[in-house]
Amino acid sequence: MTTAFSPYDLGGLRLSNRIVMAPMTRSRAYGPGQTPTELMAIYYTQRASAGLIVTEGTQPSVVGQGYPDTPGIHSAEQIAAWRKVTDAVHAEGGTIFLQLMHTGRVGHPSLMGLAPVGPSEVTAKGQVYTHQGPQDFVTPHELTETEIAETVADFATAARNAIEAGFDGVELHGANGYLIHQFLAPNSNRRDDAWGGSPERRIRFAVETAKAVAEAIGGDRTGFRISPGNPYNDIDESDPADMEATYTALVDALAPLGLAYLHQMEAQGVRDLVVRLRKAWPGTFVLNPFTGTDPTGPEELTLVEDGTADLIAYGALFLANPDLPTRLAAGGPFNAPDRATSFGGDHLGYTDYPVLG
Repeated sequence: MTTAFSPYDLGGLRLSNRIVMAPMTRSRAYGPGQTPTELMAIYYTQRASAGLIVTEGTQPSVVGQGYPDTPGIHSAEQIAAWRKVTDAVHAEGGTIFLQLMHTGRVGHPSLMGLAPVGPSEVTAKGQVYTHQGPQDFVTPHELTETEIAETVADFATAARNAIEAGFDGVELHGANGYLIHQFLAPNSNRRDDAWGGSPERRIRFAVETAKAVAEAIGGDRTGFRISPGNPYNDIDESDPADMEATYTALVDALAPLGLAYLHQMEAQGVRDLVVRLRKAWPGTFVLNPFTGTDPTGPEELTLVEDGTADLIAYGALFLANPDLPTRLAAGGPFNAPDRATSFGGDHLGYTDYPVLG
């Protein structure tokens, strides 16, 4: 019987198991120019027993940064620093993809000296954390046709940089209310041109970005993450018919690109849509299942056994348990994540979680 501990072929990459470390922002890129540090290399290497590591969201351009101390992949210094991370993970037998995350309207000028951008001039409700503390979101600059093309090109360049830095592939972050998701959602994308309006037009930015990245590094080295129905960062996809039409159209448009995988972060109450999208997707399907505020662990592994997903992604549980595959195989025990040390800080709550034995 296939289990989460069975090896898996991901586009020619042999994964030792089907357990994925989900991308998690940690805001510890303290090196010059938002470069990864030695501590970050230790953090990822500790978790190299994952079948696949997907890194924290990494900005493809200066304007793509939305949080303090998040890493980039748009400078020579960043490429060189990430190479130390990938070399260390590969030395432990791990496989690692870089998540490309352009935060779009979610950001603040104090972080990058630039106005955030988005599909429309629609201000997100809420606040963003900055070095000066929480600040209200600002109204983004609406991307022009030319700027959209430049942004797509930034993603492709960043993907090439990631391969140069030694990554096995990249994951496009089309979830959690960031730029690609902002184009998908009707409340943040109010355009009436070829990039907005109907579901078929709202998916265009996502599809063009995926095409550009697949052409740059190969579809088999390109993953794509979605989170239908996730209200994070003031996204409203509450119309079930529109949401299903949007994501069905997106999956149908991405399918011919031969991508490495589709990765769904499951929002509350959308399991039926998960099943439908999984059936529609012709390739590897990764599921980050909804568990509420209490990640459980072994129960999610049955989703591989019953065919709901090919790979299962864990977030907070992997944060707190560097040896998570070993603990899952043993049925626990599991370290509890310390939420107070999730973002920023030093090694505490980052590289000091104990392993079994």
